[in-house]
Amino acid sequence: MRSTALGRTATAVGELSLGAAPLGNLFHAISDEDAATTVEAAWACGVRSFDTAPHYGLGLSERRLGDALRTRPRDQYTLSTKVGRLLRPRTGAQGDDRANGFAVPATHERVWDFTARGVRVGVEESLIRLGLDRVDIVYLHDPDHHEREALDCAYPELERMRAEGTVGAIGVGMNQTKMPTRFIRDTDIDVVLLAGRYSLLDQTGLASLLPQAARRGVSVVVGGVFNSGLLADPRPGATFDYAPAPLRMLERALALRTLCKDFEVPLRAAALQFPFGHPAVAGVLLGARTATEMVDAAAMISHPIPPDMWLALRCRGLLPWNVPVPDRRQDNNRR
Repeated sequence: MRSTALGRTATAVGELSLGAAPLGNLFHAISDEDAATTVEAAWACGVRSFDTAPHYGLGLSERRLGDALRTRPRDQYTLSTKVGRLLRPRTGAQGDDRANGFAVPATHERVWDFTARGVRVGVEESLIRLGLDRVDIVYLHDPDHHEREALDCAYPELERMRAEGTVGAIGVGMNQTKMPTRFIRDTDIDVVLLAGRYSLLDQTGLASLLPQAARRGVSVVVGGVFNSGLLADPRPGATFDYAPAPLRMLERALALRTLCKDFEVPLRAAALQFPFGHPAVAGVLLGARTATEMVDAAAMISHPIPPDMWLALRCRGLLPWNVPVPDRRQDNNRR
């Protein structure tokens, strides 16, 4: 798969990254063997970019991903993790972590920490869980309620770590656009991981974040292209942004699927490829739970899409006219 350097760094991500939240038992438990098989399938499909975080399964995602990657040549893949939440043991721990979305025992608690020390400690503890000697990208993870500390303390420490060569690229990962846009404008980050805000159903990122990123030379990795499931399989009961999809969103997703079908294009392919219409987008990140899902994603990101389909989506009012869409030349270059 094609890879793109992030910002002005030498650190690159592939057009498709494996998001490892499901490897941390997101919503449902999977076995260690199934987690390893998913990573194996991603590697076999040419995926060389992997993303995780301490938050995912209270460290389980990092441990499983590290186990699966440890035998791979370290210079052949890019690995990202996140800082902002430290994991601390719970005394007398009982129950599980399903309240936070993960089917794991509640052995630890998450402690918000965007101090300079918290950044250093967070990376060091992630490396222990991963069993690796370095990570390539570090994101500030969901600093929604910690903006001042993230800007004044955590970001400068990441900048120092990048200057030292401890990490290759730094950025912020969020599912909103206002704060990451400020980071693009006021700091020297390399990349934004934008979740759910640039998809066939939600183009919020186009208002300010993506244009600012393009002007400043900041790369964007788009997560949540299926909006938590609705664009993967639109049906009653499907979720949009991790909640039951509103009727208007379900109807729009069904209309998108019908039009794509007219062009013999799976909706999943359109959803995965849509973000590449914007020049700031370096790649998309997809959380896969099984090897089958991973193989399907690799097939969908290379599925041919005729330019006339994007035109039809605009003409039917399913995409605004000002939204950039991939064209044939971009598709050929990307593949």
